[in-house]
Amino acid sequence: MGETNRSFVLRAVKEVILEDRPVPVLKDPWDVRVRIAQTGICGSDVHYWQRGRIGDFILNSPIVLGHESSGTVVEVGSAVKNLKIGDRVAIEPGVPCRHCDYCRSGSYNLCPDTVFAATPPHDGTLSKYYITQADYCYPLPRQMNMEEGALVEPVAVAVQITKVGNVRPNQTVVVFGCGPIGLLCQAVSKAYSAKKVIGVDISQSRADFARTFGADEVFVPSSRPEGTDETTWSEEVARIMKEKFALGEGPDVVLEATGAQACIQAGIHLTKKGGTYVQAGMGRENVVFPITTACIRDLHIRGSIRYTVGCYPTAVDLISTGKIDVKRLVTNRFKFEQAEEAFELVRQGKESVIKVIIEGVSP
Repeated sequence: MGETNRSFVLRAVKEVILEDRPVPVLKDPWDVRVRIAQTGICGSDVHYWQRGRIGDFILNSPIVLGHESSGTVVEVGSAVKNLKIGDRVAIEPGVPCRHCDYCRSGSYNLCPDTVFAATPPHDGTLSKYYITQADYCYPLPRQMNMEEGALVEPVAVAVQITKVGNVRPNQTVVVFGCGPIGLLCQAVSKAYSAKKVIGVDISQSRADFARTFGADEVFVPSSRPEGTDETTWSEEVARIMKEKFALGEGPDVVLEATGAQACIQAGIHLTKKGGTYVQAGMGRENVVFPITTACIRDLHIRGSIRYTVGCYPTAVDLISTGKIDVKRLVTNRFKFEQAEEAFELVRQGKESVIKVIIEGVSP
C-alpha cells in the first residue's frame, strides 16, 4: 500500500475521527508540502468541534482541524525560491488573495477570500502533510525547536493585538485574561518596553503564572456581591484597580482577551480619556456595552483579528532572541493518535492547562 496522509478530521459537531487521506499534491508553482512536526490547539478549533460555527463560518462538510503548526518542507513548487527541501518552518495558516484593496493595503487579515486553515470549508494542519504557499512559511532559526515554531502563531496574534493597540514604550497596559493570548499580550507589551503591564484574571493560579511570565502586576477581582448588578460591579472593579495600582485616570491601553461581558465593561470604565481599548477575546456575540462612557472619554476602540504585515517575522524574532519564552506555556503534550484526548482536555478549561501541543504523525 502507498503512503497516506493521516489526518484528524472533524466530520460533524462533536464527531472527530483519525482518517487516512490521499497525500496532497502541489497545485501551484508557489506551493510547498510540509511534513507537520508540532501543532498547538487553539480555542477556535475546540469551538468548531463543539458548536460547528464561529460567526459566519459554519461547518457544512468535514474538515481537518488545527492551524498552529510547524514542520519540515518536503516538496517545493517550480517557482519557489525562498525555501528548499529540509527547511524547518512556522506556517502562517491564512493565505489571502493578495489582490483586493485589503491585501494591497497590508490589512490582509480582512481579505474576504482568505484560505484559512481549519476554518470551514478549508482543511487545517493536523495531518501528516499540509500544502500551503511558500511565502506563508517562515524559516526557523537554528536555536528554535519545532514546538516553539508551532507557537509562533499565537505570538503573532498577540503581536497584532499590540499593533492595533499601538503599544509603545513607557505606557501602562492592562490585559484582561491570563490564558495563552492574554499572557502573550502581556509578554509582547513588556518586550516593547511598556512601563507597567497588569494582567487580570479570575483564576489566582493563572494570575500567579502571569506575574512570572510577562506581567509586572496582577489583579484577581472579588466575586460580585449578591444583589449588585454586573454593570455597577464592573465599574466598581475599574475604580478599585485604578486605586490599587495608582493608575490615576487609567491605563494608556487596555487589551481585552477574554470576551467576557464583565471584563469588557470593566475595561471600558478603566481606560483613560483618549486611551485605546482593543477587543480581541470573543465570547457571546452580543453584550451590554457602556457606550456612553466610551463616547464621553473619547476612547479609541478597535477590534483585532489574526495578523497583518510583519506580525509573523516579529513573532519569530521575539521567540528566537529569547524575549518571549513560549516553552513555559506548554503544559501538556500528546501523540498524534491522542488528538481527541488532547482536544477534550482543552475543552474542560482547567486552570492548570495553558497550552496543549500535539506531535506530528509518527514515521
